[in-house]
Amino acid sequence: MSVRLIASDMDDTLLNSDTKISEGNAAAIRKAIAKGIVFMIATGRMYVSVKPYADALGLDVPLVTYNGALVKGSKSGKVFYEHPLKLETALELLAYCKEKGYYIQSYQGDELWVKEPTAFSAEYTRISGVPAKPVGEKLYHPEVAPYKLLAMTKPEEFQYVWQDIQRQFEGKVAVTSSRDNFLELMEPGVNKWNAVRAVAESYGIKPEEVMCIGDSNNDLSMIENAGIGVAVANAKPAVQAAAKIVTASNNEDGVARVIEQFTL
Repeated sequence: MSVRLIASDMDDTLLNSDTKISEGNAAAIRKAIAKGIVFMIATGRMYVSVKPYADALGLDVPLVTYNGALVKGSKSGKVFYEHPLKLETALELLAYCKEKGYYIQSYQGDELWVKEPTAFSAEYTRISGVPAKPVGEKLYHPEVAPYKLLAMTKPEEFQYVWQDIQRQFEGKVAVTSSRDNFLELMEPGVNKWNAVRAVAESYGIKPEEVMCIGDSNNDLSMIENAGIGVAVANAKPAVQAAAKIVTASNNEDGVARVIEQFTL
C-alpha cells in the first residue's frame, strides 16, 4: 500500500545537530508534498517552537505538539485536538517535584513557565528557541491545566527520577522521554500516535498508509503502530528495534533518504 501521510519527529530526527532542517530533507519533503503526500511534524515541542519550521517548509497541516496534547493548524491556528494534563494531577505533580527537589517546568497555553532561571531552563531555551518565563512560586499553583510538565535531571539521576514519578503517579500520568534527561509528563492516553492517527483519519488516510519517523522513547507509539515505522540511525536501541526500517542518521539526511525510497 502506498504512503499517503508522513509524520516526522523534530529533534535528532528531522533536525540535524545544529537544530536545522537540511537542504536535502527540505527538498525531499517539498517533492513529497507536490505529489499529494501529507507531511506533518509530530513533536514534544511547544507549538510556538514548531511553527517557524513548519512555515519554512510551507506546511499547511495540523501540527502534533506537546507529544500529542495539542494538535493545531500550522497556518490557520485552528485547534483540532486538545488534551491537557488534568489540573488536579498537575498540582499534585508540581507539589511532589517541589518536595523532592526535582526541576520541573510547565506549559501554560503556549508559554514556558519556570520557577527561576537555571542551567536546565537555559538548556531548554537553547534547544527550543523559546524563552522561559520565571514565575516564582506561581509555578506550583497554576489555575489552568498545562499541556504537559517536563522534569529535567542530571543524566545519572534520570532513571531514578523516572521510576520514582512513574511509581508515585501510576495510572494518573503518562511518562516518557524525548532526550536523555527530559522526562515528559502527560495525561494518560496522550501520545504522538493517537494524535497522528486522528489527523490521518481526518484526511481519510488509513494507519497502514502512514509512515512515522523518529529517534526517542516518545516516538515509540507512532513507530510501532504506523504502516511503516522508521528509526534514524542515531535513534535509541529500543526505537531501532521497534522500527521496520532504520534509515541514515539525522546528520545524514535520514528523513530525505527514506522519503525518496518509499515515495519519490
